[in-house]
Amino acid sequence: MLDASSTTRRPRGVRALIAAVLAAAALAAPTPADAAISRAELALRWAPIHYQDVDATGSHALNGQSDYLTSVDFDGDLDGRDNWDRAGQAGTALAAHVYYSVVETSTHWYITYFFFHPRDWTDHPFFETEHENDGEGALFAIERDGSTYGVLRAAVTVAHSDFFSYTPTGSTWTSGGESIDGTLRFQASPHDTFQHPVTAQEAQGHGLKAHPQYDINGDGLVYYPSTVAETPSSSNDRDVRYQLIDIFAAGGLWAQRSNLSLFASLGTFAGDTSGDCGVGTWSCSTNSANAPWGWDDGNDAPARGEIASDPAKLSAAYFTVSSGLARTYSYNPYAGAAAALAEAARTAPPTVD
Repeated sequence: MLDASSTTRRPRGVRALIAAVLAAAALAAPTPADAAISRAELALRWAPIHYQDVDATGSHALNGQSDYLTSVDFDGDLDGRDNWDRAGQAGTALAAHVYYSVVETSTHWYITYFFFHPRDWTDHPFFETEHENDGEGALFAIERDGSTYGVLRAAVTVAHSDFFSYTPTGSTWTSGGESIDGTLRFQASPHDTFQHPVTAQEAQGHGLKAHPQYDINGDGLVYYPSTVAETPSSSNDRDVRYQLIDIFAAGGLWAQRSNLSLFASLGTFAGDTSGDCGVGTWSCSTNSANAPWGWDDGNDAPARGEIASDPAKLSAAYFTVSSGLARTYSYNPYAGAAAALAEAARTAPPTVD
């Protein structure tokens, strides 16, 4: 190759031949199939069909609405301390939304799904607390095998202060530092052409596991991933579409992480004891729900929030992975707050969600 100061030029015919060879090589070079897929499309493809048990008994149940999925700003604001009260106001519509974030390495996509309820509640007075806001969820590990959407290898779900691990039938991932708690099954959706993983949440406290480790008992909702947000027609609606919201969107949940109206501290939602929270029950706790970067299983090696912010580390700790598992991220917006997240992991009180 000639530098800028060179005055010697190749003959025109040679230059034309080189150009033709380079053009042919560019056309022949395979483009990785996964390069064409957006993170939003990827999240929609793997978003779970979700079974939500519903309890309609007791005044705090709101006739079942306390178990409906929704967004953190369902009431039109980003104030975490009015969600318990606003959920109970006449005319409140709890349209179905689920949050997601995608981070990437050269070998895997990691998708975190975050399920929000305005209330974590109970209907009896004995040794049970309730609190404003509730955040549980799941991590899906997707191997980048060259196909459009990759292949789902494993899932880790969040049930309060415990994580549970699952693999689908035929996965190449096996037990590692943690035992596998069950099989992640798949189900066809009536709203697209894909088989989706299936998750479920209990009523009241909303712990999340792979279905059917939790299941609908009586009334319940079946949520399907979609591009629209529907409000359940009743507490026993078995076809409700939910819309995904990108945690990393401009002005989104991650951008609001320092908003003291929404968060009491990094990764923990602000919540108080206003309204009837705790009335007729053991107590109402404050600041007790967590965003994905605040999730923690205190008995496990990964630190608070790393299920979302460093899922490759958690995957390596939980599973034995037969193929390569890169630990360097090519896309991870959480990494920009690594120091703050580490400090929160060191100083935050135990997770009580």
